[in-house]
Amino acid sequence: MALLEIKNIRKSFGKLEVLKGIDFSLEKGKVLTIIGSSGSGKTTLLRCLNFLETPSVGTISVDGKVIFDASLNKKLSDEEIRNNRLHFGLVFQQFNLFPQYTVMENITLAPKLRLNEEKLDKAIKKARIEEINEHALELIRKVDLADKADYYPCQLSGGQQQRVAIARALALTPDILCFDEPTSALDPELTGEVLRVIKDLKSADSTMVIVTHEMDFARHVSDEVIFMANGVIEERGTPEQIFDNPQSPLTRAFLNKSLETF
Repeated sequence: MALLEIKNIRKSFGKLEVLKGIDFSLEKGKVLTIIGSSGSGKTTLLRCLNFLETPSVGTISVDGKVIFDASLNKKLSDEEIRNNRLHFGLVFQQFNLFPQYTVMENITLAPKLRLNEEKLDKAIKKARIEEINEHALELIRKVDLADKADYYPCQLSGGQQQRVAIARALALTPDILCFDEPTSALDPELTGEVLRVIKDLKSADSTMVIVTHEMDFARHVSDEVIFMANGVIEERGTPEQIFDNPQSPLTRAFLNKSLETF
């Protein structure tokens, strides 16, 4: 059974239809990379998965359970949205760290806020806070920032900030980790350190959906690649199929242009 299943996702903004029927599934521990030109719908798709946008049509299922069905014409409550988002961790292009908080505080903020919603006695709550802090330190070590736990974002490079953002996305142990062009805001010399962290996550069998313009990275980290164009999946397949033997003229044109650019 697929961990993530997307059926006929459509999204319109007024009369503009951005997603025109997206279908795919993703097995646990696999990496799906989405490539395509700007305006193809990649980021909107990620935002729908993370419930930052509400699909106009379609269903989203995680681990066999339908967590969203547009046909029900039911507005999700704030609590339902929060619970659905727990399945996904999202790493943004622009880091979106809280500048007033340290690295440690940025990573522990969401788990501690969620803990505050639970009715627990003081002893249990104290133990849970210790667990949250220990997990955060483990994540900080995982992204190779063990000596930066007390630093503020302004004291970090762009690559370091993005690694903090990755650790923050992992703090709630999501089922699926999503990346929206995680290196697009970085200088070329800082890109490698972020891509290495993502590769390490693949080695740890994390399930990931990655939107990227890094074609070489997509080729080597992906189990499957989707090429999107004009709001649809134009082509999908293994990295070898997409990069070495693309069938669609649109895919071939995009890859030829990307190779010239990058």
